[in-house]
Amino acid sequence: MKQILGNSSRQKRVGLKLASLAFALLGASALGQKVVSIGYSGPLSGGAAFYGKDVQSGIEMAINEMNKAGGVTVKGEKVTFKLVSLDDRYLPNETATNVRRLTSQGIDFIFVPHAGGILTVQPLAVRDPEFLLVAYSSEPAILEAKNAMTFMLPPRYDNYLQPFVSTQMKAFGKKLGMIGTTSAYGKQWAEAIMGEWKKQGGTLGTNNGVDYATTVDYSSAVTKALADKPDVLFIGGPSQPTALVVKAAREQGFKGGFIVMDQAKFEQMDTIVPRAYLDGSVGVMPTKEFPGTQVFVTQYQRAYKKIPTSEAGLNYMGMNVLAKAMELAGTTEDPKAVRAQLNAAAKALPLGKTVYKLLGVTAGGHVDAEFIIASVKDGKYTKLRVTKVFK
Repeated sequence: MKQILGNSSRQKRVGLKLASLAFALLGASALGQKVVSIGYSGPLSGGAAFYGKDVQSGIEMAINEMNKAGGVTVKGEKVTFKLVSLDDRYLPNETATNVRRLTSQGIDFIFVPHAGGILTVQPLAVRDPEFLLVAYSSEPAILEAKNAMTFMLPPRYDNYLQPFVSTQMKAFGKKLGMIGTTSAYGKQWAEAIMGEWKKQGGTLGTNNGVDYATTVDYSSAVTKALADKPDVLFIGGPSQPTALVVKAAREQGFKGGFIVMDQAKFEQMDTIVPRAYLDGSVGVMPTKEFPGTQVFVTQYQRAYKKIPTSEAGLNYMGMNVLAKAMELAGTTEDPKAVRAQLNAAAKALPLGKTVYKLLGVTAGGHVDAEFIIASVKDGKYTKLRVTKVFK
């Protein structure tokens, strides 16, 4: 009975793919190219919308460049791509709904840019129908799930804990205040940073985390955190609300340091608050400060009229690796075969499509790329040394 149901499911899926292909070909060029849909479920409205749209733009830019160049060749056939985006408002249950909707349309490759959504849909990726989940989150639990159909793009955030804590404790003192976002990802980050802070001999204030996706005024949370007289504040979520937390803290007289969770980006924050407010912070180095990124930065700014972050850069690179893996696998319809070619694809990616230094993809499906974290002083970025790297 199980076999019969499995065959029925596959037959239905084949029918959906044929119908989808027929529809796509109607809108394709006169060259009759095959059009492959790439799924995306992320926050396109609400407090995390800027973040979700940055991720979306990186994928879109890669697709637009490939399509403009005539697509890629897969088993002798020209292939172009179409991005199908759905808003999940940063809510994991809506991510799951969107993923089911995308797979029901025969879509085999789906990008999701937040830990809660990724962890929720990982079990779906290995069921019938299988799909390749392209995960944009630095949550280590994504890799620890050992999911055979996950392709994770950013470095793990546990790489940042030791250098962030040691730098800030040495510069400012041993008392840490907590005002991180309360998303699933934010809570895991908060637990990790508190553990590392205590490990290095520091003390903790109360946890005053708030939901960065819905909070408008951060002054109350900041006031509560500053009542503990912290030397350093842990903050972070999407860049825009994180900048408002910095603003509230500085305007309430806080002169200490910030540990900025990797989701927030300095290059976006300093368009909202004076650069001087960020002095004494540690976080992810701005993309434009990485060596060799100027071509991508220029092209992205020309296309989108905004500053590119690692959200755009890593997803741009991820989409290019995915397309190259399809070429090497000789298929656009077998996500398992495509995943098996990710490492070879990353190593074969042309330099012009490589934003960050790229070494490959691990057996666990994790991009092995250069990452740089930095401290901010007098508006300048100083690279922090990482003594142990988790992959």
